[in-house]
Amino acid sequence: MRIEELYDKYFKNVYLYMLRLSGSVDIAEEITSETFFAAMKKIDSFRGECSVTTWLCGIAKNLYSKYNRKHRRELSLDDEIAQYEISEGIEDSVIDHDQALRIKQHLHELPDTYKEVFMWRVFAELSFEEIGAMFGKSANWACVTYHRARKKIAERMEEET
Repeated sequence: MRIEELYDKYFKNVYLYMLRLSGSVDIAEEITSETFFAAMKKIDSFRGECSVTTWLCGIAKNLYSKYNRKHRRELSLDDEIAQYEISEGIEDSVIDHDQALRIKQHLHELPDTYKEVFMWRVFAELSFEEIGAMFGKSANWACVTYHRARKKIAERMEEET
């Protein structure tokens, strides 16, 4: 596949992922552009072990991490949760800032794997198959991990009430 085809087909996915992650149109545009430039240089190394979307979002995530280190910008889960409406189960309960802060706190307390799977599913809207591939695991593993994370957050939210 040529880079122009990749760009036309996957630009929106990468851009929306970066917009959700950064909360900034300017940063999302910059990182998305850099992502496709990097993909162009690395296209021969793509082995097809995951979807193209997953590969590109992985590149974008790495570039965004570098951007944050370079600009010493700390992106908190609080900002992410407060800015985006989430549409499933406990995520529907994010109706005010206090609840967003509580969810952020509970998400932060989870093991890293749970946090990452939860965020890939909710914020990047990746399929369980794509998430599993990112971790070298099965789609079932990703699904179970996501639901365990949701359950732990929900339990901790209920304990507070």
